[in-house]
Amino acid sequence: MTAARAAVEILKREGVTHAFGVPGAAINPFYKALKEGGGVDHTLARHVEGASHMAEGYTRTHPGNIGVCIGTSGPAGTDMITGLYSAIGDSIPILCITGQAPTSVIHKEDFQAVDIASIAKPVTKMAVTVLEAAQVPGVFQQAFHLMRSGRPGPVLIDLPIDVQLTEIEFDPETYQPLPVYKPAASRAQIEKAIGMLVNSERPLIVAGGGIINADASELLVEFAELTGTPVIPTLMGWGAIADDHELNAGMVGLQTSHRYGNATFLESDFVLGIGNRWANRHTGYKLDVYREGRTFVHVDIEPTQIGKIFAPDYGIASDAKAALELFVEVAKELKAAGELPDRGAWIARGQEHKSTLLRRTHFDDIPIKPQRVYEEMNKAFGPQTRYVSTIGLSQIAGAQMLHVYKPRHWINCGQAGPLGWTIPAALGVATADPDAQVVALSGDYDFQFMIEELAVGAQHRIPYVHVLVNNSYLGLIRQAQIGLDINFQVNLEFENINSPELGVYGVDHVKVAEGLGCKAIRVTDPAELGAAFEQAKKLAQEYRVPVVVEAILERITNISMSRTADISDVTEFEEIATEPWHAPSSIRTLKA
Repeated sequence: MTAARAAVEILKREGVTHAFGVPGAAINPFYKALKEGGGVDHTLARHVEGASHMAEGYTRTHPGNIGVCIGTSGPAGTDMITGLYSAIGDSIPILCITGQAPTSVIHKEDFQAVDIASIAKPVTKMAVTVLEAAQVPGVFQQAFHLMRSGRPGPVLIDLPIDVQLTEIEFDPETYQPLPVYKPAASRAQIEKAIGMLVNSERPLIVAGGGIINADASELLVEFAELTGTPVIPTLMGWGAIADDHELNAGMVGLQTSHRYGNATFLESDFVLGIGNRWANRHTGYKLDVYREGRTFVHVDIEPTQIGKIFAPDYGIASDAKAALELFVEVAKELKAAGELPDRGAWIARGQEHKSTLLRRTHFDDIPIKPQRVYEEMNKAFGPQTRYVSTIGLSQIAGAQMLHVYKPRHWINCGQAGPLGWTIPAALGVATADPDAQVVALSGDYDFQFMIEELAVGAQHRIPYVHVLVNNSYLGLIRQAQIGLDINFQVNLEFENINSPELGVYGVDHVKVAEGLGCKAIRVTDPAELGAAFEQAKKLAQEYRVPVVVEAILERITNISMSRTADISDVTEFEEIATEPWHAPSSIRTLKA
């Protein structure tokens, strides 16, 4: 068979059932093999970067998924670099396959011949141009081994067109995936870490995205319940423990944090971090504040992550699931022996914060205050909802005010945060879980970056609801400019000559969405948000296309965050909740 056909057969035997991409001359032999081989569905993207983000959303939806994105030579590969960067930053395995000019002319600056492997190396676990057709099976086998082993991450395989077409000897029936390597903690290490936890008075667990990657959320909750230890999920770990669980202490950080989360963390004296990387939006830049008075244990699958941000008091290189299995085993033994302390008072303290330190969400203002949008989203979309978002004030406010109850139900681009990620990622999520209620969340600029991908949802009948909060501003950048006393090049307003009813809100997103084959609803009154969300759900089910709900916001809103990079100094720009009706969709009813 051709090397391209061998590659397709390996994809199937490694569990791949879906791919996203855009064909081109240099990758057409692979597409021919994809068609003739069968077994791998394909979604045609409108932009190759979009295909890479679709693959990422697909991977993030279910344990074991590996999203595949395909493009031709030259700019297709460079377009996917942002997707690879996003994937490696969040430890997400995706496979990027690109076409390439013939091997004999790669070095001659042939049309669309670029050294994509060298360009991609810093943002992949492996990036290689395969120059010998006989190596194709081994390279693909190694790719899946690397993507799944240790800290997960993306791989790029570049296939010159002559390599794809060359016939090789390959027996797919005897192909076997390589064993996956994951470091595992020893019992002695776990016993030492638990000993440190038991000897503390006010312990916390910081649960990172590594727990979700390892499909270890149930073990986390079991361990937290056995030891009575409250849990602080990171943004990437959100959903590892349900928001309404009594041991969920809220999120911590400069931006995507809860008032009660920061308060509880600052009262703690011991922190066990599992599968997290101490990202600066979580810790703040003032590490002395974050660390003062606390002992730290760090468990991470990647040994070089331990000590990268700060030196913990004890570090364990281990897959989160392997570590938590031992944590649960040892904790059960200690509980049976009566050697675990009662944490009732400490748990109650965290729940008291959760019932008193709330932000206000209920406002009746017109134009709409964004906080009200998230309040109505909490009412309209239930615990089964899979939220998808990337960056901006929309994402920050959403993380402060929305509720997540299950792992992989907050699908967020954390480290890279590229604008435009949300639409294609949501399409990837909805493709991976077509029966789910998928709700994307964007500001107007994120929405506009890759708006053409809405047509993919219309063409391939991929329904989901996209909540678009529009203030015609680069809101997060405008807020970041306050400290510099400028408001420069962040204003997106203009009077649209074709839609004068919009005033200064510029782009008519409803017309654009409808022009791309989707449905769209515009809301200007907060009292109409709930009905709009219900209508959107019905339209998505009836027409099987993306449905956009655009909320016209007040032009300027400052969302709660620290202006000093200090988690103990978060500015509340808006009113805090002082009456129960100020936060009617909060996890705990406010104690006035």
